[in-house]
Amino acid sequence: MVEFKESMMKEFDMTDLGKMKYFLGIEVVQFDDGIFISHAKYVMEVLRRFGMEHSNSVENPMVPGFKISKDENGIEMDGSFFKQLIGSMMYLTATRPDIMYALSLLSRRGGSHELIGFTGSDYVGSVEDRRSISGYVFMLSGAVVTWSSRK
Repeated sequence: MVEFKESMMKEFDMTDLGKMKYFLGIEVVQFDDGIFISHAKYVMEVLRRFGMEHSNSVENPMVPGFKISKDENGIEMDGSFFKQLIGSMMYLTATRPDIMYALSLLSRRGGSHELIGFTGSDYVGSVEDRRSISGYVFMLSGAVVTWSSRK
């Protein structure tokens, strides 16, 4: 391991910062018997950003059996604020898969539920190796559900 690190430092301009502690908002703690990851710092930043730092914590992300319905007499919410909140929470599902169901219910969009697909290909399109390039994307209600790009 030390030899590899030294050879990389000779080849590339880099600095040894020691063991990784944070990566893309995820706290990483390394032990001899395993690695622990946590989003605790990111969660606190999200709570502060959306003014929820004093909210009560719960064991379940959603009350079992609870049904969400539209409040016709409710206050209209800023759509961009709501999308930012849901997007910030979706990032947490990497370490908290238990919140995925509740987030997917909250992030449902109205509209036609229309499935749209786009495809494209270029036969022998790569100039370097004359290989074909193809791809597709499928969207449901304006959100990408699957995509691929191949050479």
